Amino acid sequence: MLRHWMQATALLCLLACAPLQAAEPLATRDHARIEAAVAAMPVGTGDAPALYVVGMAGDASEDVFRNEVRFLTERVAPRLGAGTRVLALVNHIDSLKGAGTPLATESNLRHALSALGAHMDRERDVLLLYLTMHGAPDHALGLALPDGSEDTITPDALRAALDASGIVHRVVVISACYSGGFVPALQDPDTLVLTAARPDRPSFGCGSESTITFFGHAWLLDGLNADRDFANAYRLAARAIKQRERKLGYKRSGPQIAAGARIAETLARWQATLPADPPPAVYPYPIAP
Repeated sequence: MLRHWMQATALLCLLACAPLQAAEPLATRDHARIEAAVAAMPVGTGDAPALYVVGMAGDASEDVFRNEVRFLTERVAPRLGAGTRVLALVNHIDSLKGAGTPLATESNLRHALSALGAHMDRERDVLLLYLTMHGAPDHALGLALPDGSEDTITPDALRAALDASGIVHRVVVISACYSGGFVPALQDPDTLVLTAARPDRPSFGCGSESTITFFGHAWLLDGLNADRDFANAYRLAARAIKQRERKLGYKRSGPQIAAGARIAETLARWQATLPADPPPAVYPYPIAP
């Protein structure tokens, strides 16, 4: 019922914005905004890797995914030294208002990765790609747009988009049910993959009443506040999720990690550039105890 109401509200918003969209289709609008955002990003200097951050919130019917991407790009990325080298792709009614935010579509993701690959030093710099959305047992990530239309991202499609960008050093984090099914397709010597669940298990914390997922809380918020090493933050998160699921009587989601043979050295060189002891990132939405 809530999803139907959200879709109806989104359709009203789309009708209100119809004159703008008639002159400027959403895909054209989004590609232009992606290109402008990437062009404005400062390029890294010297030999040390610079970090570029992309957050993708997949389902417009639930605020929780939008919340996490906003937190990533506005609060977490500065602590990771990314500054304004951030890009958000967000399926949410708010993305249609004002100047707008590019929507989370497979086409926009491919365009964003291609633009970043052309802008950054592809063989030196690091991409952090964070995807938060619903996942399915067949290992497809669900994209639900504000107008009610739907699409998916498969493991092979995500790998193809990353490879086409030419970006060598990748950290791919997927907060979704059954997201462990992406690990085989994404594994690479220069890639770190973190997922919220095993290939055959759901993860928890989405829904209309939630403001942050279990994995988002444990890794993106608590883990990275405690340790800006992505893998160390994952280990802290995996323990916290295990304890929380046990306390609630949930079947274990089983978060996954796959670290390529060369990525740790690259991330160590990036970490060496970070300022010491920044203040913790504060989540901008209330979190239920």
